[in-house]
Amino acid sequence: MFESLVTRHWFSAEARGVWSDRATLQAWLDVEAALARAQAELGMIPTEAARRVAEAADADRLDLDRLARDVLHAQHPFVPVLRQFEEMCGDPAAGFIHWGATTQNIFDTAAALQMRRTHAMIVERLNRAETALARLAHDHRDTPQAGRTHGQHALPITFGFKVAGWLEETRRDRARLEERIAGSFVACFGGAVGTFAAMEGRGREVEALAARILGLEPSGLPMRGSFDRAADYMTALGLLAGTARKIAGDVVFMQRTEIAEVEEAFHMGKVGSSTMAQKRNPSTALTLISLCRMTNAHVGLALDSMVRMDEGDSSATNVADALYPTLGVLGVSVAQTLEALVTGLVVHADAMRRNLDLTNGLIVSEAVMMRLSNAMGRHHAHHLLYDAAQRSVMEGVPFARAIREHAAMRDFKDVDLPLDPAGYLGDSAALAEDAARPTPSPEVA
Repeated sequence: MFESLVTRHWFSAEARGVWSDRATLQAWLDVEAALARAQAELGMIPTEAARRVAEAADADRLDLDRLARDVLHAQHPFVPVLRQFEEMCGDPAAGFIHWGATTQNIFDTAAALQMRRTHAMIVERLNRAETALARLAHDHRDTPQAGRTHGQHALPITFGFKVAGWLEETRRDRARLEERIAGSFVACFGGAVGTFAAMEGRGREVEALAARILGLEPSGLPMRGSFDRAADYMTALGLLAGTARKIAGDVVFMQRTEIAEVEEAFHMGKVGSSTMAQKRNPSTALTLISLCRMTNAHVGLALDSMVRMDEGDSSATNVADALYPTLGVLGVSVAQTLEALVTGLVVHADAMRRNLDLTNGLIVSEAVMMRLSNAMGRHHAHHLLYDAAQRSVMEGVPFARAIREHAAMRDFKDVDLPLDPAGYLGDSAALAEDAARPTPSPEVA
């Protein structure tokens, strides 16, 4: 899916690079080198051995064809890598590689490194998406649009107000991810069952020092049966996907031919159909929805992978090992496609105004009700306006006329009726402007 010439353009090339075989192998070797360095600094293995391990930790030196054959034969994903790495290091350094560690320690810690790099890409793209959304909210703070509930016109809003909702939710998604990243992906060096049994009583020191070398937090309690921390971040990716899918869905709805209030970026050569030459489909929004669906389908696997037998369970860790690259690439791709969508969005304010008038004034029924409530009481005003609204719909008469001709209006003919949708926008503009302002950076302690 990520490499197919048909689908690979959906997915971030940069993120795919982070999770390529070569990058993954390098991350494994980096973890082994950090482990050796930490143990050497603590006097557990010779300094010269650690130096040699670090020098040899170059994935380009691995024979990938041989690895593929050996992994298939051994039915183990890491031992063949370890064997080649031992050859690259040579004796006596080879005897001090992987000292007191187990495969899942290397895989989980390497995945933590890769997820941190992936996270940086997600945040970068979300920041750019937020900048574009803030600009839209500011520029269209006063652009009137029909607010809709249940697929029907409700009350007037501004497009800037609608975008402000997209912006605030995106900000919360980014904040959730930033809050979770450090604690979700940590360095784990507990050994076979997580007790540091082979670390000569210095396991926690080794883990803390190796974590510092790698720029990670130590796990503290490196239980191989625990996956809740990683699942927490992956669940937050699912929330981001929910927000992005909602925004994309709004764009698809508003780009419908009959509505035509917005349009995603278009360039000559972009094709909507092999048979209908006129089609200008919201393909970016639709791709984003597809990516979000795939993301949330995999979040369920992350939650399922939390359930593990005993102190080690490859039926769960196999799933997790495949989830890291899948959700990593999907997360960046969602953020990247969201950025592309909102950055290129074209707004048709004239269509928004036209659609406001489709219901012959019905969209301001609440405004009229509030005005009449002062004269006759809210309950009487609502009954009157309900009758007038249904007549307007069924007979096609303007809402204002249906109100004026209602019998209950006989004693209230002098009441001025607020029938301009642009005059009943509430705090839409102010709320949009507030949201468009940059959020203050947290103070550094």
